Amino acid sequence: MSLTRRPAPAEHPPVTDPGPAEPAYAPVGVVDMDLARPYEFRPPGGPGPVRPTTPVLALVRLRGRPLGLVTAAGTESGAPEDLWRSVADTARRRFLLPRTAPPTRTPTPAPPSISVIIATHNRPAMLRECLNSLLHADYRDFEVIVVDNAPADDAAERLVGDAYEGRVRFVREPVAGLARAHNRGLAAARGEIAAFTDDDTLVDPGWLAALAEGFAQDPGIGCVTGLIVPAELETAAQAALEHHGGFAKGYAPRVWSLRHPPQDPLFPFTAGRFGSGTNMAFRIATLRALGGFDPATGTGTPARGGDDLLAFFRVLTAGQALAYQPDAIVWHRHRRTRDALDAQAFGYGAGLGAYLTGALVNEPRMIPALLRRLPRGIRYALAQAHRKAETDSAGSRRLARLELRGLLYGPVGYLRSRRRNRSGRV
Repeated sequence: MSLTRRPAPAEHPPVTDPGPAEPAYAPVGVVDMDLARPYEFRPPGGPGPVRPTTPVLALVRLRGRPLGLVTAAGTESGAPEDLWRSVADTARRRFLLPRTAPPTRTPTPAPPSISVIIATHNRPAMLRECLNSLLHADYRDFEVIVVDNAPADDAAERLVGDAYEGRVRFVREPVAGLARAHNRGLAAARGEIAAFTDDDTLVDPGWLAALAEGFAQDPGIGCVTGLIVPAELETAAQAALEHHGGFAKGYAPRVWSLRHPPQDPLFPFTAGRFGSGTNMAFRIATLRALGGFDPATGTGTPARGGDDLLAFFRVLTAGQALAYQPDAIVWHRHRRTRDALDAQAFGYGAGLGAYLTGALVNEPRMIPALLRRLPRGIRYALAQAHRKAETDSAGSRRLARLELRGLLYGPVGYLRSRRRNRSGRV
């Protein structure tokens, strides 16, 4: 499962057993490399080059197309060139490389204008790094909108005004809630496509072009999601999240629709498999027709999350398709501490429960479909849980338990959030 966004707010914090002391953690360098560019390492989201120390986790590509992640402990020489060869040799053994080189990306005919919306909350330093990476995007027609959500001060506004005047638009959403922030950005957007990422990411230079390519496949595609990989593995908590599954959804493009449902016992309710809110894009006309994001969901509300999953679900139930485009890459800076990671795991589960509740509230006609799928889905979930309990680490099992507790809380959180919105309390 993938975990999303900022740590959950303080109310109803998960209580965890601190467990035994964790062994010392050795940081791992994260790098980007292409088999077609020998001996070159680049930093996440940046042009590079860099000369990494070992060990490393490398996103390996072939002519820009991501193949997968490879770890390497290095060689006796310690030379970056030897490290590159070690990673490349592992990648060639592990991944099924095409017999002929994949084609380079060709520009999408009449590429759509894109409005990039970044919600932020009291993290100006991270926001600066995110914006710096985004403004190097290899795309002709895009705008950037920063939405400051319930800020404690004017630091983000001053940053945008001082460092990005004329290149980034700034709006403020005073009411806490990620869905509300995204809706405020959606209302201000001028493009044909709305692309969303978070302030704790670095975006790949080809991110926007890859999203546009995803939409160009078919006019019936209403949403495109992309690949999320770690930007750093400096702490044990960050490594634990990646071991638990991180945000990754694989390296093969996919398209989902109700017209051609996959062999999935709970489709289309398994929205967590489609992508994550830290890397998603919608046709603006589609998203506005759906009423935007449900303000009873999202980080910063009692629901804790679920805004992205509910939007994916509603795109599908509206008769449109959803595409996963792994070439659209975002690098995510995972939570650095165990407490933040535990809160995030609980928040992920809560968001999943809130999404399922919101799906039935917003689309009650889908209740019979859910009830038909539920017995098979429960059997599948129990089998998956048993498998993880036998194979995963103690830390991963702890995160899974927190997710389950959050899942049970999620419907309560969603209904509390709806009541709060109706009463006008914020």
